[in-house]
Amino acid sequence: MTLASTLRTPLDTDPRDFSIILGGPLFQLLRRAHMTGDALELLRRRVAVLSLFAWLPLLLLSLLHGELFHGRAAVPFLLDVQVHARFLVAMPLLILAEYLVHKRLRPVAEEFLVRRLVRDEDRDRFNDLMRSAMLLRNSISAEVVMIAVIYAFGVPVLFREAATLGVTTWYADLTDAGPRATLAGLWYAFVSVPMFQFLLLRWYFRLLVWMRFLWGVSRIRLELSPLNADGMAGLSFLSRTVYAFVPLAMAHGALLAGTIANRVFYSGETLGDAKYEIALVVAFLFVLVFVPLTVFAVQVARAKRAGTAAMGRFAQRYAREFETTWLPNGMPAQASPLGSSDIQSLADLGGSFERMRATRVVPITRDAIVGLGIATLIPLAPLLLTVIPAEEIAKRLFSMLL
Repeated sequence: MTLASTLRTPLDTDPRDFSIILGGPLFQLLRRAHMTGDALELLRRRVAVLSLFAWLPLLLLSLLHGELFHGRAAVPFLLDVQVHARFLVAMPLLILAEYLVHKRLRPVAEEFLVRRLVRDEDRDRFNDLMRSAMLLRNSISAEVVMIAVIYAFGVPVLFREAATLGVTTWYADLTDAGPRATLAGLWYAFVSVPMFQFLLLRWYFRLLVWMRFLWGVSRIRLELSPLNADGMAGLSFLSRTVYAFVPLAMAHGALLAGTIANRVFYSGETLGDAKYEIALVVAFLFVLVFVPLTVFAVQVARAKRAGTAAMGRFAQRYAREFETTWLPNGMPAQASPLGSSDIQSLADLGGSFERMRATRVVPITRDAIVGLGIATLIPLAPLLLTVIPAEEIAKRLFSMLL
């Protein structure tokens, strides 16, 4: 049996087994190491082992060289907010996000079929899209390329970042020739940071698989109805997938908060100096999470136009017959409007028009946008203490509660 065959997972077209998470070399290696099961069990073990493998050696090596809390470094290990935010907050959140996204996105493929959005004649094409998505998800070459990119570009960027602080840190001494790594810095640069960057790049790759799958489904002619009570032509189940990405958004926010905190504490910057950077990260996450859901806009808009036109013709015919039957000079002599369902039907017809006009062309809600934005910004909240005194924040919160 070859290495490639041991790293691949079976490609099943059962929509109940669809997942953008359960696959790839790392997933298979974690299974063999008994750090995950077939359905991402052992979450706590995975979080503890991976996070401590990245963070604990840094603590011990910094202690060994006297750079834990005091020493010649202007940024000792325990006071480096960025390293703790990265490995003790952001990394666990990236791992937690795998579990939530797997649970929330797994039913999506089945929903397309259960709701009969995919016609029987397009079922084979839909199955091909699922197979293609899982084949890409399992790609060995994709993860190999990620590792190559990280070691080719990630490590040099790390030490350029150390130089921008303008001070000696626990992981790099500033010399005339540039930053020189300490022993802890070597582990940081060649093990810890590449681990984190790999998890992050792997997430971007999975989102690419997700978008590619949705794009392929959007190329199939779906049976959408603008009269659907969900206000999204039958695609409301997609809007709920956004909440699965909350831990991913919080991980980005935590990483950004740690980076800004170091610059505030050691480079004299302020939180206000990072406002554009914060806005860029929030916008980036909105693109990652919401853009894949916009691929159905053309089909929904087309169904909305066609439905409005058909409903208009039907309403015109109904209105004429209603006028002929019930309005003065037209009502039959023996007829009574009391107990007739015609008037209620006319009102229902107007409600159907309103429902069509209110149908969203993309399955995105305002609550989802606000929720994802808040999740990204929550890790930055402690930095408000660098701008507003804690007493002032407490007073404002107290006044809001009263």
